[in-house]
Amino acid sequence: MSEMERKAQALLKIEKGCFAYKGGPQILKDINIELEAGEILAVLGPNGAGKTTLLRCMMDMLHWQSGRSLLDGEDIRSMPASKLWRRMAYVPQARSAAASYTAFQTVLLGRSSRIGAFSAPSEADMKVAERVMERLGIAHLADKPCHAISGGELQMVLIARAMAAEPEILVLDEPESNLDFKNQLIVLDTMSALAAEGVACIFNTHYPAHALQRAGKALMLTKGGESIFGDTTAVVTEDNIRRAFGVNALIGEVETPHNIMKNVVAVGVSEGRAAGNDALQTAGAEGGRKTDDVLASITVIMHSNEHAALINNAFREYNHLLIGRMGLPHRRSEKYIITVMLEGPVADIEALSHRLGLIPDISVKTTYEQEGYIHG
Repeated sequence: MSEMERKAQALLKIEKGCFAYKGGPQILKDINIELEAGEILAVLGPNGAGKTTLLRCMMDMLHWQSGRSLLDGEDIRSMPASKLWRRMAYVPQARSAAASYTAFQTVLLGRSSRIGAFSAPSEADMKVAERVMERLGIAHLADKPCHAISGGELQMVLIARAMAAEPEILVLDEPESNLDFKNQLIVLDTMSALAAEGVACIFNTHYPAHALQRAGKALMLTKGGESIFGDTTAVVTEDNIRRAFGVNALIGEVETPHNIMKNVVAVGVSEGRAAGNDALQTAGAEGGRKTDDVLASITVIMHSNEHAALINNAFREYNHLLIGRMGLPHRRSEKYIITVMLEGPVADIEALSHRLGLIPDISVKTTYEQEGYIHG
């Protein structure tokens, strides 16, 4: 495959993936996703919907009954394991670890895909393991046996082990499980930072708010085998949460001094509706939001130039909305303020705002004209 053909392919793609355990009903039906470098995909669904099964099929730990997973256009099933695991790393749910290994030794195992079969870890490998442990705030666990640390600490060690492989794609199965608020934020911030560096991240989650706050794309599953994939703001909606989980939820916004963040609050079990009975729908399919063009502005404060390319790429993708742009440097603080004026459907403006809000270390706020705007 030529370099041009390689760039034209999605980094990871699943085509019509279907799976059922022997003698059981079909759990996954016609799964179709595409993920590019630097994107985050959140996988949501109730217990028993097949989230972990999906990850295992995607990586060929389980075999699709039909359909396939492609990495840069190449069928993963036909790839040598050594080639696959140099490019992908997997973080399972933390349950146990080899009692004889320390946390540092466990993290160092992540380098095994990059070390020859008869070679010992080099000084550079050691440095990588130390660096990822420091990045996750677990350097103090280095000499502790894994059997002597908590489940939450073990979860962080397993994440560090995967990061030590320096993969192109990082796959995490419920990475926030067993973690307190602080460590949940560390994991989420780390995913955002890795994505900004070009790593594609996929994570299963029970937290719709985490999907809205961190992921540009989402896949929602139901127990009936149905699914919907797309931009997170179109997939993680109040209607789809009710349909998939059987829960009435409210999606609102929390304004911080730096950003406006989405939050999800469950307000009650959906009476008379079992989860998975209704088809999932793209946002706006039932007409609850005005589709007329509105005026809006988005203001971005860049705290450094590190992610300027990501900001400019987002503006280019939504260039059809832009009717004006102004940039103003603040030389004393080395910050940069960008304000863009927009005209277009609310859903498109929200999608751009969401895309910008996923970029680390910037502040983003969106203001809409009063007349004609109805928040969906």
